[in-house]
Amino acid sequence: MSTTIDVICYKSKMLKNNENPLMLRVTKDRKRRYLSLGISINPQYWDFTKNKPKRNCPNKEQILKLIAEKTKAYREQIIELKATDKDFTAKSLIEKVHKPTKAKTVKKVFDEQIERLFAEKRRGYALSHKQVLNSLIEYNKHLDIYFSDIDVTWLRKYETWLRSNNISTNTIGIRFRTLRAVFNIAIKEKIVKAEYYPFNDYNVSKLKQETVKRSISKDDILSVINYSCNNGNSYTDLAIDLFTFSYVMAGINFVDMAYLTKDNIIDGRLIYFRKKTNKLIKTPLQDKAIDIISKYQDNRNPYLFPILNSFHKTEQQKANRVHKVITKVNKRLKQIGQELDIPIDLTTYVARHSFATVLKRSGVNTSIISESLGHSSEKVTQIYLDSFENSQIDEAMKNLL
Repeated sequence: MSTTIDVICYKSKMLKNNENPLMLRVTKDRKRRYLSLGISINPQYWDFTKNKPKRNCPNKEQILKLIAEKTKAYREQIIELKATDKDFTAKSLIEKVHKPTKAKTVKKVFDEQIERLFAEKRRGYALSHKQVLNSLIEYNKHLDIYFSDIDVTWLRKYETWLRSNNISTNTIGIRFRTLRAVFNIAIKEKIVKAEYYPFNDYNVSKLKQETVKRSISKDDILSVINYSCNNGNSYTDLAIDLFTFSYVMAGINFVDMAYLTKDNIIDGRLIYFRKKTNKLIKTPLQDKAIDIISKYQDNRNPYLFPILNSFHKTEQQKANRVHKVITKVNKRLKQIGQELDIPIDLTTYVARHSFATVLKRSGVNTSIISESLGHSSEKVTQIYLDSFENSQIDEAMKNLL
């Protein structure tokens, strides 16, 4: 149905100056919406048949110019919406013209989000966003587009392109969830209207497949913990100790272990904020963990483990060091796993998953600890952990060894 744009003298409302306001009237699908032009006119100077000021109207030229500018803006917006085959109502048309969104491209919003994450010292998450940004640019050739340009068809074509480049389903899922998160930021910051949100019709949850098993049995874990090192390799000792510490301390991951200091030990508990999620974690300090901490005690180093030291001052230096050490530790763990005939490649992350799995198989309620501690399920797990008394967590962790 056609859309009409008129300017009328609103006779039903008389102002204090005995004039009537001029109103913009938008009609679509038999529904009307009105918007004041901010000026008024004496009704004797208005031609109600032709909806325009009479010849003898004071300021006639200025009023005609304002009417032309306003109606032009609405007609141009209607043409743009029809050209892109996007539906609209009289109300949404007024909002789009009267309250335009901030003109920011997709690349600009991505860049700002990446900069924000780096400032918050969430380096891993920032780099993940940067990887998605580069992927989107490679696919679309550029990202000097607006979020309203990203519709369901655009998303489907991007998915097809990723699959043609042999990108795994889980990696595709990560990229789409990141894009969705940035789109939500754009909506929140009023860069794009919610009506353009394409993820109500494009199902991101389908982009997930079962991952390779990352946990091992309690017997296999004990064989790693009790592994005898006779070759004097310091990285073998460190690898076993970090694996053990992660397992007995609620699956703490490698990066968080690297940044631990004596200040994180309070009243017999390990208390720290997760680097990835900034979630506060409080875990009872196990006897085995205390022994490991004592083993690496060094008054010259503020950190609990010999991963970082005072030499590493900038975030980049710390990140480079953590990456170097985890590569060596995981390489040694893999060799140990092969020697012990463990059915999967051994890494520090296996300790994290095994912590959850062993507790579950020991009968611990899934409300306290879920089978997986990664990504979306990890958030749910941490919420549940925080909602229980410390004594319940303490009791549950007695099943680990």
